[in-house]
Amino acid sequence: MFNTKSKTDMQQTTNAGNGTTLISAGTTLKGDISSNGDLRIDGTIIGNIQSSAKIIVGSNGVVEGDISGNQADIVGKVSGNIRAKELLQLRGESVVTGNLYAGKLQVEPSATFNGQCHMGANIVEMNKDEQQTATR
Repeated sequence: MFNTKSKTDMQQTTNAGNGTTLISAGTTLKGDISSNGDLRIDGTIIGNIQSSAKIIVGSNGVVEGDISGNQADIVGKVSGNIRAKELLQLRGESVVTGNLYAGKLQVEPSATFNGQCHMGANIVEMNKDEQQTATR
C-alpha cells in the first residue's frame, strides 16, 4: 500500500551503498568508524573516522579523534588531525585543533583553526604512508 517499489528495485538501491550514514544530535559513539559512503556527524564521536567518501561534521557535531576521507566539510568541533584527499572546508563557527592535510583547503573567516596545514595531494598520501610505517 505504501511501498510502490518492487523487491528488485529495493535490492538495487540497497546494494548501491551510496547512502549517507547519520550520527544524530544527542548520540555519543565511542570507537573507530570506517565507511565507504558519506558520513554526517551531528552527535559526538570519540574515536577515529575513516571514509572513502565525504565526511560532514555538522554545527552540533563533535569529533575527538582523527578524520580521514576523500572530502571533509567541518562546521562543528574537531580535536584531531584531518586528512582530505580532495577538498577540506572549514565553515561557519567551526573549531579545529589539530593538523590539516588536504589537497585543497577552504577556510571561512568565522572558522577557528589551531595546528599545522599541509596542502597538496602528494602530501596527504605521503604523510598517510609515513604514519602507517611508524605505527608498525
